[in-house]
Amino acid sequence: MGQGPLDNQSGSNPPSFIPSGAPRRRATPASSEQTPQSFKPQEIPVRPRTAMRHRSEGPRANAHERASSTPPSFTPSTGVDTPRHAGAARTYEAAKRPASTSPSSLRRSPKRPAKAGRAGRMHTTAMRRPSAKRIALLVVGALLALVLVLVFGTLGWVNGQLNHRSMLTDMRNTPASTWLILGSDERDGTAGTGSSKDVSGSRTDSILVLTKPRSGNSSLISIPRDSLVNVNNQDMKINAVSTLAGYPSLVSEVESITGMKIDHVVQIGFGGVEKVVDAVGGVELCYDSTVNDARSGLNWKAGCHTADGATALAFSRMRYSDPTGDIGRAKRQREVIAAVAKKASSPSVLANPVKVRKLAKAGLSSLTVDEKTNAFSLAAMALAFKSATGSNGITGTLYYQNPNYYPSSGIGSTILLDGTRNTQLFDQLEAGTHDPGTVGGM
Repeated sequence: MGQGPLDNQSGSNPPSFIPSGAPRRRATPASSEQTPQSFKPQEIPVRPRTAMRHRSEGPRANAHERASSTPPSFTPSTGVDTPRHAGAARTYEAAKRPASTSPSSLRRSPKRPAKAGRAGRMHTTAMRRPSAKRIALLVVGALLALVLVLVFGTLGWVNGQLNHRSMLTDMRNTPASTWLILGSDERDGTAGTGSSKDVSGSRTDSILVLTKPRSGNSSLISIPRDSLVNVNNQDMKINAVSTLAGYPSLVSEVESITGMKIDHVVQIGFGGVEKVVDAVGGVELCYDSTVNDARSGLNWKAGCHTADGATALAFSRMRYSDPTGDIGRAKRQREVIAAVAKKASSPSVLANPVKVRKLAKAGLSSLTVDEKTNAFSLAAMALAFKSATGSNGITGTLYYQNPNYYPSSGIGSTILLDGTRNTQLFDQLEAGTHDPGTVGGM
């Protein structure tokens, strides 16, 4: 940008220039003898710096003026530091005021380290808190690890007590979870049960199907031991299938009756019933008739009584003194199982470690299970069992057409099942749509 000399009447002040595009101002002339006005710091905090600058620039300007009449020029880099005239100086100093070190700002400055100190303390506290949380998490983790060790140690002990046998079939899976519970009459000399010499081979004295649908009520249905089935074109009672054709054949017959895949099989020996009942301290049973049955060993006075193990076993086996025969026996077996489940899950038993261990040893010692059953599936079975025998459960027996049917094969009196009604029953039980209550019969 070109510059031209301006008239200077005093001959002592250099001309003032204003950049193009900005409004033109006339600089206030000042003589070389005039001393710039100074101000006290307390009146205008910013002006002392300006006054000092005027005082320092004044001599240099006079010296330069004496040396040359050509006004000084400034490059953009240096012009920023030194204003060209008083108005620009005031503008420049006003822009610099926020950064000035006034007495008030000096009074505020000691507070800044205090704020930093508080932030430091907060940061230190924040660093301590995760440490406390980590300690708490470590404690919780240690306790959880201890619980897991105890649980899995117990589960490992349970699995080690189980006797496994190949029993399952290759039928396709069905939605509901199912357990086949078998009561075996392999007699061990227990009072009231006879001995193994009294029968040729073993028989399945009780057969129950426990079903837990994905949603809905669980069920426990008895299959009468004298139910007529046909295995390999041979008529037989269902309680003889395991002896004559093997356990997979028995499971296959149950799957044919129910239309459901049997997921697990649990066989309980007669001796186990007595031990389990004694382990829980006896169970309360009810029967409306007075019975003195020599075959089962049951001596019962009409009404409800607390039965020990031997009495509960005889109670679940008696049928010859019952007018309803095998149907009545299946009902009493479900009553014994429900009473054991209720007592075993009571606080008086669960809160007593001695009783829990005694119960576990008594039950496991008499169990034979399929090749896939483990402690977890047994625990699930216990829960389903409790649900099925509760107020919202479904219990009963299969539907049948004739409770005293004699087939031509000459195997004696059998129970002729109603296949159509049983298919409808288990379809509802599998779907969880059946109402709670008792089912089955004629």
